[in-house]
Amino acid sequence: MSDAPIDSCIANWHLHLLGELDGGLDAILHEDCVFLSPIVFTPQQGREITKLYLTAAGGTLGGESGSVQDAVGKSQDGSFRYVKEILQGNHAMLEFETQVDGKYANGVDIITCDDDGMITEFKVMMRPLQAINAVHAQMKAMLEKLSG
Repeated sequence: MSDAPIDSCIANWHLHLLGELDGGLDAILHEDCVFLSPIVFTPQQGREITKLYLTAAGGTLGGESGSVQDAVGKSQDGSFRYVKEILQGNHAMLEFETQVDGKYANGVDIITCDDDGMITEFKVMMRPLQAINAVHAQMKAMLEKLSG
């Protein structure tokens, strides 16, 4: 195994998803992190807005329970799970599958980190369109709930 910055970054990302990373997202998101959503056109700048979107996504993509921590700890159908990972240098592509409103969703998290293993960019891409539409509706409701 290499000792590229992305290796420790993704190891910490997986610990976070399991609820086992000391400091949570603050421990792995660079303060100037950029979040790129499959739904929102403009890049979201900064750690706090990135945390908001990742938290909302966790509640939306976490399967039936609405919790990514619960979902990744289970191997049942309908749970969020990574099915492929590609890591090199400061970049990772993690392919995921889940169910959203009973619709199959498939996507990738494209993560870039700095040389200290802090996430500087988090991009999410998804398919098919039915799943994106379901995620859009749920993310809107989750963001309103978290913001208000």
